Amino acid sequence: MYDRPMDYDGIITLKPGKRSGKPCIRGMRVTVADVLGYMASGMSEAEILEDFPELKHRDLIACLAYQAAP
Repeated sequence: MYDRPMDYDGIITLKPGKRSGKPCIRGMRVTVADVLGYMASGMSEAEILEDFPELKHRDLIACLAYQAAP
């Protein structure tokens, strides 16, 4: 089940003019750091997805995989 890392290519995007070049989710203005901050503050996945209906479960997992990548 965990034999290979998640392929977050296409989910995590980097664009120099968007959010100061920070990694964003699918070209939106929501950054990986935003999502990780929400998680760190104790928000559940359901709460994040309710507050940001444009996000999907896979986006949140991609944020974690991106952060954990070497």
